[in-house]
Amino acid sequence: MKRARPRLAVFKLASCDGCQLTLLDCEDELLALAERVEIGWFPEATSRRMRGPYDVALIEGSVTTPEHVTRVHEIRRASRVLVAIGACATAGGIQALRNFRPLTEVVSAAYPTPEALVLLDTATPVSHHVRVDHELRGCPIGKDALLAALSALLRGARPAAPAHPVCVECKRRGLPCLEVAHDVRCLGPITQAGCGALCPSFGRGCYGCYGPVPAPCLRALVRRWSDLGTPADDLRRALRSFNAAAPALGGETGEGRRA
Repeated sequence: MKRARPRLAVFKLASCDGCQLTLLDCEDELLALAERVEIGWFPEATSRRMRGPYDVALIEGSVTTPEHVTRVHEIRRASRVLVAIGACATAGGIQALRNFRPLTEVVSAAYPTPEALVLLDTATPVSHHVRVDHELRGCPIGKDALLAALSALLRGARPAAPAHPVCVECKRRGLPCLEVAHDVRCLGPITQAGCGALCPSFGRGCYGCYGPVPAPCLRALVRRWSDLGTPADDLRRALRSFNAAAPALGGETGEGRRA
């Protein structure tokens, strides 16, 4: 009997679709992937709608509405392996910046009819509501990391995830430390590797879009940025940008419950 192909699903919550576009940008590799899996749910790419169970489900976006809460629990129940992809799904994303202001103030500034919105008080990562089996960091995620993760999951292995900071990637590429050599503010020392030190390779300090490493040394970073004359508000904004709801950076994560 011919073995059924693993079923893949891709879901979206509050996001810009950038991480889903990374998957679509795989082009030739995506064609090879489509031969190995059955795409059961991926509105960005196909009109097919198949119910679970799914062998692997990818979720892009943060949880920002009551409907999202219900949806992530449904997806979790229907998925053998659940992967949160991108800064929004793993750390709240840009939309989690509203967690630090009264919700009424934020929506009134952005929308002409805020009373029409049904929102949670905070925007939170998927892992704040349900169990997540693996995370792919970045804004957006990297193509190579995505393909490597899917390849590992489809053969029953656990994808590798770097635990070292971007600084290691700078050293491997032979790049001088921007903070030491050029007094450039950089979040590389506290940011998980995976981007290949993209911004530092162009002389720009790391923006931290891959989220914090385990137990980031914030005290040393604050001291260095203070030595560079950085106002406290500028440092706070830098830490909150892509990963506003990351607990390791002091993010607010609301009242969700793991399942």
